[in-house]
Amino acid sequence: MQQKHDQYKRDAEKLSDTRHRYNELIWVTKEDNSMKTPVKLNVNRQSHELFIPENKTLLEVLREDLGLMGTKHGCELGECGACTVLINGEPHLACLTMPLEVEGKEILTVEGMGTLSKPHPLQTAFVEMGAIQCGYCTSGMLLTSKALLDQKPLPSRAEIKDALSGNICRCTGFRKIYDAVELAAKRMCDQASADRAPTLKGGTSNE
Repeated sequence: MQQKHDQYKRDAEKLSDTRHRYNELIWVTKEDNSMKTPVKLNVNRQSHELFIPENKTLLEVLREDLGLMGTKHGCELGECGACTVLINGEPHLACLTMPLEVEGKEILTVEGMGTLSKPHPLQTAFVEMGAIQCGYCTSGMLLTSKALLDQKPLPSRAEIKDALSGNICRCTGFRKIYDAVELAAKRMCDQASADRAPTLKGGTSNE
């Protein structure tokens, strides 16, 4: 009996020592930058120098390291579009993008589109048209729509549908989203035309 008790004690001590060494390893992994990779990211016109694990996705870095929670954590399979960001103006899925792949490129999240005092026309149109319900898909919808309008200022309904085909909304049925993109496109084109128009001072002359 004593022999068995001594064996149990040795096993317990061995297990305790193993757990202690495991905890030390985890602590080193978290705290020692030598276990991580340096990366420099340009996000929303700001430069960030970070040390991150090599297996961390851009989605995780944006949310966990930079606190940009507008980029949503959805399927992690590249199927829902909730994590869409713009990289050099093109829509990309942050859940499938590794930070090292986008070093030196311009990354735009929904936080960089506009502000409360000066929202982007797409953001205004989405609110006015009721294109938001739960809102989980909205940031991806907005950024994908922005990329479309930057390339094609006045797209057709079919082109809007095609551009947003990779972004899933389970609430609105998409119609109000398409309406909002059309409204924003018209307003942006009207504003661009107004900005190009010459300012007439002191009347005009036909001579």
